[in-house]
Amino acid sequence: MTVSPGEQEDIRRMDRDGVPRSRIARELGVSRNTVAKYADMRDMSPEPPLVRRRARPATDGLSRWIDAILEADLSVPRKQRHTAKRVYDRAADEMGYEGSYSSIRRYVAAWRGEHAQGPRDGYLELEWAPGTAQVDFGNFRATVAGRTVDLKLLVVTLPHSNARFCAALPCERAEVFCRGLRAVFERIGRAPRLLVLDNATEAGRMAFGKVTESRLFSQFRARYRCESRYCNPYSGNEKGSVENAVGFLRRNLLVPVPVADSLDELNARLASGCGRINAGARNGEGRRTAEALPEDLAGMLALPGTPFDAVRWAHARADKRGYVRVDGNLYCAGPAWHDREPLVGVRARTVEVLADRGRHVATLARSFGEGETVRNPVSLMPALVARPRAFGESTIRRDMPDGLVEAIDRCGKADRRQALRVLGRVAGVAGFGAACEAEERVFAGGRVPDEASCDILARRIAAGGKEGAAGPDLSVYDGFLGREAI
Repeated sequence: MTVSPGEQEDIRRMDRDGVPRSRIARELGVSRNTVAKYADMRDMSPEPPLVRRRARPATDGLSRWIDAILEADLSVPRKQRHTAKRVYDRAADEMGYEGSYSSIRRYVAAWRGEHAQGPRDGYLELEWAPGTAQVDFGNFRATVAGRTVDLKLLVVTLPHSNARFCAALPCERAEVFCRGLRAVFERIGRAPRLLVLDNATEAGRMAFGKVTESRLFSQFRARYRCESRYCNPYSGNEKGSVENAVGFLRRNLLVPVPVADSLDELNARLASGCGRINAGARNGEGRRTAEALPEDLAGMLALPGTPFDAVRWAHARADKRGYVRVDGNLYCAGPAWHDREPLVGVRARTVEVLADRGRHVATLARSFGEGETVRNPVSLMPALVARPRAFGESTIRRDMPDGLVEAIDRCGKADRRQALRVLGRVAGVAGFGAACEAEERVFAGGRVPDEASCDILARRIAAGGKEGAAGPDLSVYDGFLGREAI
């Protein structure tokens, strides 16, 4: 029964005056037990409203056995500890327990709640020095150039100011990761003194207290003079700034699913979005991010004069057609390189093939699919010049305009060899598409293409062919090609 403080004082006063407790109970309308309780109470100070432990008849006989199991679990790896279901199964098999699973589950939950306040539990408030950056990846989907692709969102945060930056990357490979970091550093204008990462990236890993860092990332850090620190990927509180930023940026910049013509366009939009978010953000102290960001920049390092070239070099043996295999995809070095072992440089967007002594062989767009074939038609030209009759069945025909294919088919052996030789040389300067269009125009003028006329015309086509463009006026040379060629 609840008794007001005034009634409690009346009980104590009447008891001191010698009034019988039965009379006190009648006059105040309370039970005799209540009167006895407050009359004998020496301390009237408020007591904490503790919840009394409920009786657990179903598990009281097993309490010591369950306690021993759960205490032993504290010294074993987290993934090998008993679940409530495992405790229940063992209790039924080993102790003859016939009660319900829910009783065991409630007991285990209560025990863990009482023993959860150890030194390793909870979160510490961390203060990050200016110039420190946290790095992490997230996943998202986008439509790029008409294709739906799964991409990686590289997120870099400066926790002191709460500035956030991100970039869309095709994967997490070391060369792609370093190229993405370089782009973020250039956007910031400075390089962080310390990078805080986890084992989820290809930068490095920490196992048994020892860090093993990838060679390429170590070279990247040395170039930008950054230090690195690795966290447990399953302990997000160790780098909570970037963990929160990954979800925040994904929700605010990538919903609905973005559509872009290229990865560059998507990254430009992400950079603009981060700028808007940073303009209205505040850091953990409540200060505006724009106000605290200069302190971060002051604690960071100047960028090197020459940016880091994030490239992974390896030797790859070419097959009989001149294709080398890199990361599960085939890249065409050219038939002349069959059964040889050229040097391959893998970058974020390109694959470069070099000869034994560093001579350039081919540069191809990098593919991030599986089992794809990538080729540059220019790499096939040397073999076709040596064997011009093979042009009739060459795969290069599908890369050329129909008009040019028909014109080359009509040529004799010598003229065909000359047209292919000129095409290969001009394509190396102006691009394959511009070279094909230039040759097609020359053929349309009734002439077999020569290198001088095709080179001039292909350069104009590659530049857009606009009047008033920078550089000398090359329209006078159009007279050499005939009216129909123009």
